[in-house]
Amino acid sequence: MLELAGLVILGILAQWVAWKTKTPAILPLILIGLFVGPISTLLSEDGTKWLEPIWNGEEGVFPGESLFYFVSLAIAVILFEGGLTLRRGEVGNIGPVIVKLISVGVVVTFFGAGLAAHFIYGFSWQISFLFSSLIIVTGPTVIAPILRNIPLKTHVSSILKWEGILIDPIGALIAVLMYEFIRVEGGQDFTMTALTEFGKIILFGFTFGFTFAHILALLIKRNIIPHYLLNVFTLATVLGVFVLADMFAHESGLLAVVVMGMVMGNKDLPNIKELLYFKESLSVLLISILFILLAANIEIAELQLIFNWKAAILFGVIVLVVRPVGVILSSLGSNLKINEIAFISWVGPRGIVAAGIASLFGLKLAREGVPGAEYITPLVFMVVLLSVLLNATTARIFAKLVGVFVKDAEGILIIGASSVSRLIGKYLQDNKRHVVLMDNNADNVMKAKDLGLDAIAGSVYEDDLFNNIELNDVGYLMAMTGNSDINKTAIRKFTSQYGEKGSFRLISSDEMNDPETNPAEGLFSHTDDYIKLTEVARSYPTIHEVELNSRAHYEGLLEISKTDPDIIPLFVKKDTGELTIIPSHSGEVEIKNGYHLVYLGKKIQKEEEEKEENYEETVEQTNPEEQ
Repeated sequence: MLELAGLVILGILAQWVAWKTKTPAILPLILIGLFVGPISTLLSEDGTKWLEPIWNGEEGVFPGESLFYFVSLAIAVILFEGGLTLRRGEVGNIGPVIVKLISVGVVVTFFGAGLAAHFIYGFSWQISFLFSSLIIVTGPTVIAPILRNIPLKTHVSSILKWEGILIDPIGALIAVLMYEFIRVEGGQDFTMTALTEFGKIILFGFTFGFTFAHILALLIKRNIIPHYLLNVFTLATVLGVFVLADMFAHESGLLAVVVMGMVMGNKDLPNIKELLYFKESLSVLLISILFILLAANIEIAELQLIFNWKAAILFGVIVLVVRPVGVILSSLGSNLKINEIAFISWVGPRGIVAAGIASLFGLKLAREGVPGAEYITPLVFMVVLLSVLLNATTARIFAKLVGVFVKDAEGILIIGASSVSRLIGKYLQDNKRHVVLMDNNADNVMKAKDLGLDAIAGSVYEDDLFNNIELNDVGYLMAMTGNSDINKTAIRKFTSQYGEKGSFRLISSDEMNDPETNPAEGLFSHTDDYIKLTEVARSYPTIHEVELNSRAHYEGLLEISKTDPDIIPLFVKKDTGELTIIPSHSGEVEIKNGYHLVYLGKKIQKEEEEKEENYEETVEQTNPEEQ
């Protein structure tokens, strides 16, 4: 009981430490596992581990075969959740570099690392390529924490993010297929029987995964499963498919759940996001327990296998040769600069799926007496730990060194993707500002993407936004929804991370009607709330620019906008093209001759310009010290 409770407590504690220190969770998890496992034998008086997953095959936290069962089921759930994240539509929109990274890059890693393992360690070709298939995967869980706090050029962050997401299930699939190939007749007998058994694994894995994904999707769409049972029903189905596929073709279960996740992830399911949240939470718990267990199960003698020059050379080849070659080949013909290619080549930490599957496969093959299998788990753990540690400590420094570090966070996050937000966002983007719109309305998000804008689906009440590495260059926040509570929540919650250069929100109708209430974060003016902004954008969906010749001219235009409901000031554009957001109290905006006022609505007429000139003369008479 103490060991089980300790596993959960230590696992969640490691997750919290990772969140607090902004490092991948796998790092503290494996370190804790190694400390309470093999390292603890050096500290205990009788030489036993503080946490013993299996002892003499019969005792321990998971005696007998139960550890393998738990690891298999946990990996099945993790792989299914990874498969859910792979969307066919996203693959088609991510650009040729990422497509090549998950194709050409995968091939380079598979053969490059396999050759290195074979010639450095003398492994058989089967074990060498199993090892290389396991280190293909990077994964979003290790990439995101490293990049989250490094302001990078947007396309560089996007490439690394999407590579991690898409390569997760692809790498897992390749690793599973390679393992199944070795499992058939021990990977030594290339007879027709062996190939037939391998074919059965492929057939049943794909068939069960594809079939049950469609059945479950149909049940969800027709509301046959009650909402409160949806998540646990899906979990039960995943475990059932895993076991059932294994019964028909031994070791085909992992392939089946990967395929099942991929198919369901590309179905138009009404509750797919909620299902992902549940699977993500469950994966966090399973990962927390799993990697402490797996690290603790490593023996001190196995650790000694990798503390030598061979392991150092192998790691160096993977990081300094294989990864750069894969990235360079994947970047041919792209617009990536040399410094950007160098940074992407440097950042390639190995992920949770690699370590998890490696442990499962390594344990099973070692027990079956496959030569070299005992090296799989410690070697992959070594690559995972060192790559994560290397990138976590050097990525920021290397980004500055090669010149991909964004010093000025000029990006703009707009909360709300309504028609007026899209209109303003498009203008900002056309003026070379990185703009991201966020909305919980899928239609608004899709319309924004159709305009070529970056847009994400989400809510200000969730924490997903903090994990979005594509917002690393954001320094301005504009809350522009029709809900004042949402706008205020966005300012309160995201100002410190995304509004360091300025946070603004539309004033509410109550604030607009009360001249005494003018919030410091008020956006555009004190006479324009969401309703008025939307009405003007509907009647006059155009953004104009008018050149300014003095502050008096600028203030005159603001006065006209207060009396004309169809003119709303938005920005001041400097002669360098830089845009300044106009707050509801305009005194903070710098005005110089040659600047432009950017406004929404109908175009200012000539007679109105004459009013501005009259107003300017009045100001000159009453405020001579301003000249």
